[in-house]
Amino acid sequence: AIYHENDLGFIPTMGSLHKGHHFLIRSSQKLCKKTLVSIFINPTQFNSKNDFKTYPRNLYKDLKFLKKLKVDFVYLPTTKQIYKNKKLSQIRLKKSQKILCAKMRKGHFEGVLDVLNRFIKLISPKIMFMGEKDYQQFFLVKDFIKKRFNMSVYLCKTVRNSNRVALSSRNNLLNKTNLKKVGLINNKLYKLKRSIITKNQSKNITPKKIKVLIKKTEVELTNKFNIKIEYLECRNLINLNTVIQNKPFKLFVAYYLNNVRLIDNF
Repeated sequence: AIYHENDLGFIPTMGSLHKGHHFLIRSSQKLCKKTLVSIFINPTQFNSKNDFKTYPRNLYKDLKFLKKLKVDFVYLPTTKQIYKNKKLSQIRLKKSQKILCAKMRKGHFEGVLDVLNRFIKLISPKIMFMGEKDYQQFFLVKDFIKKRFNMSVYLCKTVRNSNRVALSSRNNLLNKTNLKKVGLINNKLYKLKRSIITKNQSKNITPKKIKVLIKKTEVELTNKFNIKIEYLECRNLINLNTVIQNKPFKLFVAYYLNNVRLIDNF
């Protein structure tokens, strides 16, 4: 796609910026004339007050990070500024969309879509940049925005460390031992994905067999790493349903490690 010089690239964040955000910013700077990064920890997308309270915050460090990257605009709204129009959001997910994180975190994506709707009306960006780690979020946002605004959503690959751990602000809540554990868990999940791909290609797989394979890995991971798995599922990338035969698909996971909720996809 060819973008005009006056296009504004928008990266919505909740702060605690890392190399994943760096990649989003660089992508915007390549495609857009100007780049705006917002930092706003949106209370309406947390379904636990404690999670909101303990979410990592480091504004001084974030601003230094953005200055170094020569970001054109940084937007730091207050909750009052964003929600001064108290009118409650009329955003509702369809039944078919209430899967994965939407099933586990009631109201979470409604909060995300509502705040992005407010941001876009204020900022009028041409392109919004999002990370692949939050693939379900990207999927819902893209669908939502296409119907309402003349702008596009650009998906950027997940940035990982040398242990294949996806970079995430929540990683700040984990110690080194636990981060190492995440790497070992990911290796098991990559292995599971490869095994499903192989069986899928040989046509030697049924949805039932996939479930058995996944269940086996789930039990193994829970016992070995003492984690609580919320979901571990294969879904295709076209409409996120569970039919993966002859379709591109991902393995989606969400789990708790030491009370920290982590999500990823492979």
